[in-house]
Amino acid sequence: MMAEFENADAVLEASKKTYAAGYRRIDAFSPFPVHGLAEAVGYRKRILPWIVLAGGVVGGLAGFFLQYWVSVIELPLNVGGRPLNSWPSFIPVTFECTILGAALSAVLGMLALNGLPRPNHPVFNVPRFERATTNRFFLLIESRDAQFDLAGTRTFLESLEPSEVMDVEK
Repeated sequence: MMAEFENADAVLEASKKTYAAGYRRIDAFSPFPVHGLAEAVGYRKRILPWIVLAGGVVGGLAGFFLQYWVSVIELPLNVGGRPLNSWPSFIPVTFECTILGAALSAVLGMLALNGLPRPNHPVFNVPRFERATTNRFFLLIESRDAQFDLAGTRTFLESLEPSEVMDVEK
């Protein structure tokens, strides 16, 4: 179920009321960033920074221990009298593997957490939604929400005084 609003203040206020009413599976669409709208629909910091940290640590450890395994265990060569485990020479590769692991985990984690790739979203089937990129603001309550009831949700959205309330077909 989706409601259309004519200005940013109206969708921001409606989003706050919707979240306060107990709806949690909500999303808002606007043609430009609206300060406070993300917080109003319940966006919180997610787990992605922890995924990136874990990817960087795993990448760095993998790079270091790969070099250690090759230099000390598999093919120990004494070059110039250095010790086999010459860790200062391992730093550049360890650093690069850390960056590679963090970058790959950031991309894959972002795709997984956003549910991508998703070539089509049901809101694209609503004819008026094309105005979300020009001059209209939309508030969506998903049917997966625990409080969603077709008649009750429609009545609630109509009480927020939108321009129009639309059904979103899957």
